[in-house]
Amino acid sequence: MASLHDPLPLPCGQILPNRIMKSALSEALGDRRNSPDHRLEQLYATWSRGGYGLLVTGNVMVDRTQLGEPGNIVIEDERDLDALTRWAKTTKDAGVPIWVQLNHPGRQANPLALGNTPVAPSPVPLDIPGASTPRELTSGEIEGIVERFAAAALVCETAGFDGVQIHGAHGYLVAQFLSPLVNRRDDEWGGDPQRRMRFVLEVVRRIRARVSPGFAVGIKLNSADFQRGGFTEDESRAVVAALAQEGLDLIEVSGGSYESPAMMGSAAASTRAREAYFLDYARTVRALAGDVPLAVTGGFRSRTAMEGAIGAGECDVVGIGRPTATTTDAADVILAGRADALTTHQSRSGMRGVLGRVVDVKALDGLLDLGWHTDQLHRISAGLEPDLNRGLLATTVALLRRNGRTSFRPKRGG
Repeated sequence: MASLHDPLPLPCGQILPNRIMKSALSEALGDRRNSPDHRLEQLYATWSRGGYGLLVTGNVMVDRTQLGEPGNIVIEDERDLDALTRWAKTTKDAGVPIWVQLNHPGRQANPLALGNTPVAPSPVPLDIPGASTPRELTSGEIEGIVERFAAAALVCETAGFDGVQIHGAHGYLVAQFLSPLVNRRDDEWGGDPQRRMRFVLEVVRRIRARVSPGFAVGIKLNSADFQRGGFTEDESRAVVAALAQEGLDLIEVSGGSYESPAMMGSAAASTRAREAYFLDYARTVRALAGDVPLAVTGGFRSRTAMEGAIGAGECDVVGIGRPTATTTDAADVILAGRADALTTHQSRSGMRGVLGRVVDVKALDGLLDLGWHTDQLHRISAGLEPDLNRGLLATTVALLRRNGRTSFRPKRGG
């Protein structure tokens, strides 16, 4: 039986020092040129002392005309190589691998990027108020985006990062290609499940061919979209089986999208109580993944649940997200037995009866909760301690300052 403390050898030869991963959290800490600066260095240096076996960065975009939100880092070429190299070095003294999460938002692009129309496999807008209709990508443009992922991965390796994770979940472009609700093409990029998965397979193959054998390549994949007529668990299992043949080093299981945000703390109380939202699905793909290790993120809080999942072989890595924004050494807390469970902080809007008449209160709660945790990341990046007493008014003001008129639309998850 494996334990949380055990190292994990990956297919590429890299070895994770233990089984607890800091999953991606979108930091929104890029400067005006969408470049990294000292704030990300401070944040990741802090996390590097937290006992994690792996650190995965938040959304890093591959096209600066297509951002998920203000403050995204963008990697298109080597223009920011020096800054990226400093960021990559922040975890080296602690011996913690750091991977860059690469992403393209597709139709979930930030509407503040004026003059840049969102793109998608098909012209299907998000099912949320005020969403614009994306432009359908041409086959040539799709090939160009595949190349962007590969070029960004090579820059990451050159900068000294240990790997990349392709964001194939939460309704972003890779997930859009997989979804029959969004991908309504009838060419080589859509029309049936096999052609809908072509985009993600091409991205993985192009990256794997471009980087060195010892550089890790992982993916974050939805178990399902949780939408009627969307990407199903059966389709997801077929994608896992296909990806297992492509030289991947880690498959992280998640779920949901902007329209059905299962990844944003909106799970039912019964699901939250048993922890590990997507563990039941992970059990069903354990054999399909073959020798590729599985990570499960979403809901893990107690040492008992984490040890049980690893010990039973249901997953190989436990991912922790939002708790790391307030307990920066969350992995060490669990591994050293300093607490039986991680503390959860959840922000909820007031005047729910009144608000419920005009807005989706659950969506608003998710937005405020993400904003509150992002505020904590910004404090840590400034060398400050998390502020557990930060109020919703301060969070709302910060959201408006960061995102302007888009603040109260559904937001990203890592």
